[in-house]
Amino acid sequence: MADKWWETAVGYVLNPQTFLDSNGDGVGDFPGLTGRLPYLKDLGVNLLWLGPIFASPMDDNGYDVSDYKSINPMYGTMEDFDAFLKEAHKLGFHVLLDFSLNHTSDEHPWFQKALKDPTSKERDYYIIRSGKKEGGKLLPPNNWKSFFETSAWERIPGSEDFYLHLFSKKMPDVNWTCPELKEQYYDALRFWLDKGVDGFRLDAIAHLAKDMSFEDGTQNIDAHGLSYDLTKFSNRPELYDILKGLRDEVFSKYPCLIVGEVGGDITPENALRLVNYGDGVMNMIFHFDTAWNNGAYESYDKSDADIVTDVIQMKDNFMRWYNVLNGKADMPLYWCNHDHPRVLSQYGSEQYRNESAKMLLMTILFLYGTDFIYYGDEIGMSNVHYDSLEDFAMHDSGNRGEIAALQAKGYDDERILHYLNRTSRTNARTPFQWNHKENAGFTTGKPYQKLNDNFPSVNLQDEMEDPYSIVNFYQYAISFRRDPVINDIVLHGPLSLIDRNHPDVFSYIHEGSEKLMVISNFRPYTVYFSFYFQINDILLHNYGDVIIKDHVFELRPYESFLLKIR
Repeated sequence: MADKWWETAVGYVLNPQTFLDSNGDGVGDFPGLTGRLPYLKDLGVNLLWLGPIFASPMDDNGYDVSDYKSINPMYGTMEDFDAFLKEAHKLGFHVLLDFSLNHTSDEHPWFQKALKDPTSKERDYYIIRSGKKEGGKLLPPNNWKSFFETSAWERIPGSEDFYLHLFSKKMPDVNWTCPELKEQYYDALRFWLDKGVDGFRLDAIAHLAKDMSFEDGTQNIDAHGLSYDLTKFSNRPELYDILKGLRDEVFSKYPCLIVGEVGGDITPENALRLVNYGDGVMNMIFHFDTAWNNGAYESYDKSDADIVTDVIQMKDNFMRWYNVLNGKADMPLYWCNHDHPRVLSQYGSEQYRNESAKMLLMTILFLYGTDFIYYGDEIGMSNVHYDSLEDFAMHDSGNRGEIAALQAKGYDDERILHYLNRTSRTNARTPFQWNHKENAGFTTGKPYQKLNDNFPSVNLQDEMEDPYSIVNFYQYAISFRRDPVINDIVLHGPLSLIDRNHPDVFSYIHEGSEKLMVISNFRPYTVYFSFYFQINDILLHNYGDVIIKDHVFELRPYESFLLKIR
């Protein structure tokens, strides 16, 4: 597209549900969000990605949609959304909506019709197959395992048929080989684009294409014979044609940004086919390759001491995407989203909250591509310390599935609780901490999602009163990133690592009209870094002084620099 406005954007990811409650019902809403747009403008971001806002029973945080053309009443009315969108555009924001294309809610009228009438056209909207009989028992059509630790098939009551659900059983997968279904989605997407939204983050698109032979999976077979075989339903070759239809019929008609979530099992080379400047079918993709580089994923048997950021692996993961896509496709950058724990607890430190939060921002903000900041990172929000499994299970079907699976494997509740406090995606979904008063200023009622109990000391009000705070550093750093000269160097200046094999320091250099260099210590202790460049200017730094002697930086815990060098 000629007008790629996202090249000069800094994104901000938020859940309307947990941003600000305006009416005291404990749930964030559009009036609350609209009232805080001036804060986001002052922060310096200008692209907002909203979590799911459509009507939903909320089995999976709104990704289980029951009506694609209605606002979830939890968040207000369509008029409230229209007022938000109008004010956002007035203040210079672009707005992306989160849109689920892989599944609906089981309460969607399409699915209800499919269940009631096997001859209906809606029956073809879903993937429904007859079970197989073995030894007098009716079994699912195959051994596929869902992402929520159960069979990917659920029997339809009163029949011998099963429907496919790669996620919760309340989220039946739709059938993208059905022409009528495609038209329904084309129509729903046009509805929002005609309203003026600026694009979509397409949830779980990696799974739109399935192996329609429905043969058993052969990989990762568990004790129950279930197979977590991604080759059957993730990033299959047929995905390109599905997305091409969306591009040709809908997206190409609007000046919109399309970002697809493809998970963690796609190579940069395969991703390039989807997003290249020539015949790509989207603008960017989110992958998970740089989200778990500390070994925390499935770390059931690890101690906290075992969770250590693999800095070399992290550098290699960022660069393998850059080396394939640079100059051929647009690239997004992010540390965290709604499916991951808080980045400060992943790669930073609660002990060194101020230093590590600033370091993490500086490292990613000047790397390459369009940055997406996750809400709360700008005040150093971190993982929760819940003391009950129910706190995790209450609003998240994914947590419920994982808890049940771990209990079945013999893990005690204390071990599971410790693991979830470290890794659960609930960590990224707690209410924004506006101040140190009751309920962190998020609501005057009872919060729908339990607050992080550190809000008396970690909150925006206290941050704003400290000139050296994380949020003030964010404002300053984002203003640098959006400077036209800096932005051009970051997007188009050749990028290379400095000392790729250093186990503790992530450092890189951009060539361009000026040379920019980032040096970041990822450790909670002092490390040393050899330096043979001439410093023209220190643009950003998260400590008050510089320690360098005989061409060696002495980098204190989580110390980071943005330098202009010769």
